[in-house]
Amino acid sequence: MHVTELFSLSGRVALITGGAGLYGRQLVAGLAEAGARVFMASRQLAPLQEIANAHQQLGHQVEALAFDQGDESSILALRDNVLEKAGCCDILVNNAVLRPMKNAYADAVESFDLSMHVNATGLFCITRAFGDAMAERGRGAIVNIGSIHGMIAPDPWIYEGTGMSGWYPDYFFHKGGLINFTRFIASYYGSRGVRCNCVSPGGYQTEAHDPRFLENYSRHTMLHRLAGDDDLKGAVVFLASDAASYITGANLPVDGGYTAR
Repeated sequence: MHVTELFSLSGRVALITGGAGLYGRQLVAGLAEAGARVFMASRQLAPLQEIANAHQQLGHQVEALAFDQGDESSILALRDNVLEKAGCCDILVNNAVLRPMKNAYADAVESFDLSMHVNATGLFCITRAFGDAMAERGRGAIVNIGSIHGMIAPDPWIYEGTGMSGWYPDYFFHKGGLINFTRFIASYYGSRGVRCNCVSPGGYQTEAHDPRFLENYSRHTMLHRLAGDDDLKGAVVFLASDAASYITGANLPVDGGYTAR
């Protein structure tokens, strides 16, 4: 197969949870640009529909669906909906994340519990639901969107002079667990043709960032910058495509060298 064909997702069906956030927007674009039929799903349908409409005007096959990752019945209904509409699901991108701990380490234990319910239990449920469907067909690719905060401890120095902090224990807990869960799923489904990998992004630059934070963070990366609008989608398309057909159970940092220092 020609190398350009290896990276193509033409004829594939992809589901990405989330999709309206910073990472999700470019991942939807990457999957659609690579030729996939893309379903986006989250609790808030209106923002997804706006993105889907924009892609449809470009000739991309993108559709918005509603689901609640904290509700297994909603997850199973989403699976059945995608299978009914498209006949299969070749690619699952676990991108949705709930951030309920607004008061960081001092927040109520109920906030931590809610985070685990959606970001850990819910992610397990959707991975099992779609993973089993992929395994029945003997092929599929699952890409989990992790974080460098699943690999390293918080670095208070990057927040100096900003009033910001990185003391969010739920995020570090479930993103760290996600990396080893990726290995578990890769092992569980591997003999049935389903691959599972994780991408761990670093910081993503936005207009809302404090200039001092941007300066502190950029110094910590080898490329001296945060990620932008095109920096993540290539890695996800690669891991979802036949170009990565012999890669499973891997965690790929996309962080400008932050974790390699």
